[in-house]
Amino acid sequence: MPSLQIRELPEDLYQALSLRAQEQGRSLAQQALYELRRLPELTAAARRRATLAKIRERVAREGTRDLKPTPEELIREDRNR
Repeated sequence: MPSLQIRELPEDLYQALSLRAQEQGRSLAQQALYELRRLPELTAAARRRATLAKIRERVAREGTRDLKPTPEELIREDRNR
């Protein structure tokens, strides 16, 4: 199994990771793996929030008539990325 070693990890990042690991009852390595595995899920959620913010802004500016693309299309596009 491949391994990863991080050199010169900033102290604040180490402390934050260590604290979260301790709170969750995980080792530092387990917590790092947990957080790395969640990255795709977190970035997808951020893209959805950005898409919804664009929709809200556009609706506030133009109203709901003749929205092209529709909110559904924007969300579908975001999911397909």
